[in-house]
Amino acid sequence: MRSRASFGTGPGWVLAAVLAAGCAPPQAGTETGGPGVTQAEAGPGAPFPADHFVPSTPGNLSLGWFPIDKEPVLRVRSGETVRVDTLTHSGAVQDEEPVAWLGALGVPEEEIHQDVLDFWASREGRPREGRSGHVITGPVFIEGAEPGDMLEIEILAVETRAPWGVNNTSARGGVFSESYPGFRADDPALDIPAGTRHLIRTGWVDGREVAFLAEDIQVPLAPFMGILAVAPDPVVGQPGVTVPGVQGSRPPGPFGGNLDVKDLKAGTTVYLPVFHPGALFYAGDPHGAQGDGEVSGTAIEQSLSGVFRFAVHKGRAPSFPRAEDDDHYLVMGIALDLDRAARQATWEVVEFLGEEKGLSPAKALSLASIAVDFRVSEVVDLTQVVTGYIPKHIFVR
Repeated sequence: MRSRASFGTGPGWVLAAVLAAGCAPPQAGTETGGPGVTQAEAGPGAPFPADHFVPSTPGNLSLGWFPIDKEPVLRVRSGETVRVDTLTHSGAVQDEEPVAWLGALGVPEEEIHQDVLDFWASREGRPREGRSGHVITGPVFIEGAEPGDMLEIEILAVETRAPWGVNNTSARGGVFSESYPGFRADDPALDIPAGTRHLIRTGWVDGREVAFLAEDIQVPLAPFMGILAVAPDPVVGQPGVTVPGVQGSRPPGPFGGNLDVKDLKAGTTVYLPVFHPGALFYAGDPHGAQGDGEVSGTAIEQSLSGVFRFAVHKGRAPSFPRAEDDDHYLVMGIALDLDRAARQATWEVVEFLGEEKGLSPAKALSLASIAVDFRVSEVVDLTQVVTGYIPKHIFVR
């Protein structure tokens, strides 16, 4: 199967090849698509093919957490591809009925998925203590994955399911929240009415999908899943864990989760440690577009469909999520404090450069300081994420 070789092959990694037993590799010529079809052949706007499909029906969804003992919604072999439908929480979790709630924003009834109505109708029976508000699809069980392994998640496609999304702004939301670190009582507040929500229409212009923010503002869509996760190992006292066995979905962590790293889009591969048999993969919190930081607390919250290829690598898992695309290795640091997240990201970059490129700590830190960009990925989900972008072009061999 196609697997990016850069992670898991350096001197510090104890990783075997992708599991051979029971693993059917994709057919030849399917580097970017399902069996027999490439992305170019699928065409712009065409659904990307996959071996399996997980719809966003109520039984396949969780509200605000990552169950560690939920019956898998699908079992796949390493190397297979899966299309996963996800729902935005906008219109699906409020008290008011979705057609009325979304209609008040300007969404016509015919643009509201039946999945939204069905999920909203199922909300009363769902546990809420210790949970957050994200709608999450899964879990998908990947055969052969065991604790201590690494799950490779190749993001083949991310596609919009509706021509609209919602963004929220408030005078005391996001980085302006009174609970935000560094808040002072005399900080000024923006002149924004309470409960302000922006319906943002999306569509195609000159071959690209854009968000129509205003008559003279078009923002290119770059859809991605805010949440990519494996089932965690929650311990009370960790961020987002107030109930035994329940990891709330707001803060990300080593298991991935609500990373909100906007570059985890189609063409990127994500690497997560495995904590439970089968890894138990979850996806959700779909975003049509987001800036680094997600400073208002929300992006364009827009229902998406993603196509993923999974691979299991045996051996020592990464301590924090990692990813890569054609141009960069992405190494993440996650902490309650932004300064600590930056420190952690730098530490992880130094570790990566030692493991994968054989650099000493001194040389690795020097390279990190002169060639690696450290970007604030998100700052509004309790734990904060800083990502080190290591350019691939600097390595001549």
